[in-house]
Amino acid sequence: MPLSFILSSPKYFFYSSMGKKKLSFAVLLAIVSCLLFFSGCRRAPEDFPLTPPTTHLLARDFIGYGVVTDSFSHILNEPGPQGVSLGHLRRGTVIRIIERRPFSYRNNMEFWVLAEGNYEGDNASQGWLQENGLLIYDTESQARTASRSLNL
Repeated sequence: MPLSFILSSPKYFFYSSMGKKKLSFAVLLAIVSCLLFFSGCRRAPEDFPLTPPTTHLLARDFIGYGVVTDSFSHILNEPGPQGVSLGHLRRGTVIRIIERRPFSYRNNMEFWVLAEGNYEGDNASQGWLQENGLLIYDTESQARTASRSLNL
């Protein structure tokens, strides 16, 4: 039967067994088409989350000041678990943060900061600390106030 005849006579289209098959096929085709279209709209998760730049682009020569929150924290010669300990910082120590760098180890992303300050150990004045053991502030006075409030 020509398609124009089926469309022009709705009685035949809805009541004949051939029309029911065509109607169910059309509905099935529409559902499959929608599923294919919307499955392409789903966004895949990113491999790594977006991270801020490692240092301020147009800012001063340092990032800010940090306060050590752990009871003591090793300061290393390089970021990551392969770094050699240069000394340690105690809780409440205020340090100047020179640089911030992301580091990936065994599919874990963590941030490390290059700190400048006095610490117990070698005579070097710079070393790397994990950022998650610090509170970071814009000014030294904010960091000193926070250091006093850590109940040393």
